[in-house]
Amino acid sequence: MQAWFWTHKAWAAVAALLAVAVWAGVAEHRRAQRADWDRVGMVYWPSVQMFALIGAFIGALLAIRG
Repeated sequence: MQAWFWTHKAWAAVAALLAVAVWAGVAEHRRAQRADWDRVGMVYWPSVQMFALIGAFIGALLAIRG
């Protein structure tokens, strides 16, 4: 019973991290298309996207392993 519970939590974390990765991709696209290039951004979105994808991959591996 507990393995089932943790597996579903792991898949939920994977889904959340994939949502963060998509959000970071959209934010990076918006940053690249902005009109005022002199505005400084606070977040480097490609790094956020890469860390979210790495976390999702590790989470998927853990969820598959059970």
